[in-house]
Amino acid sequence: MKDSRIINTVSVPKAIGPYSQGILYNNLIFTSGQIPLDVENNIIISKDFSEQVIQVLNNLKNLIESEGSTIEKIIKLNVYLTDLNNFDRLNEIFKDFFKINYPARSVVEVSRLPKDAKIEIDAICWK
Repeated sequence: MKDSRIINTVSVPKAIGPYSQGILYNNLIFTSGQIPLDVENNIIISKDFSEQVIQVLNNLKNLIESEGSTIEKIIKLNVYLTDLNNFDRLNEIFKDFFKINYPARSVVEVSRLPKDAKIEIDAICWK
């Protein structure tokens, strides 16, 4: 794609497969799914759902900011949970994290995520 560029930053965990951390296309940032990996050692930071959500959101924030954007410019999030019973807790954390604009969002339950994470989120963001 002529108007695109692969995003590769040390601000977020390395990809754990054959994919890019994200793609910049024109003025849009498309992120790959982020799971709650620690940037230094690429392991899941905790088994606690709330801590995993915060880590994933911070990974997304770092990825987006590495391209000069902000979380306030996130247009759409796709959220994957291994237990939809955590939906209310997810909403509480999102209220604290997104102070100005709430992005459009889908939330679905899946049977399993990489490295047995409890959550994965990908984003589309305006630069």
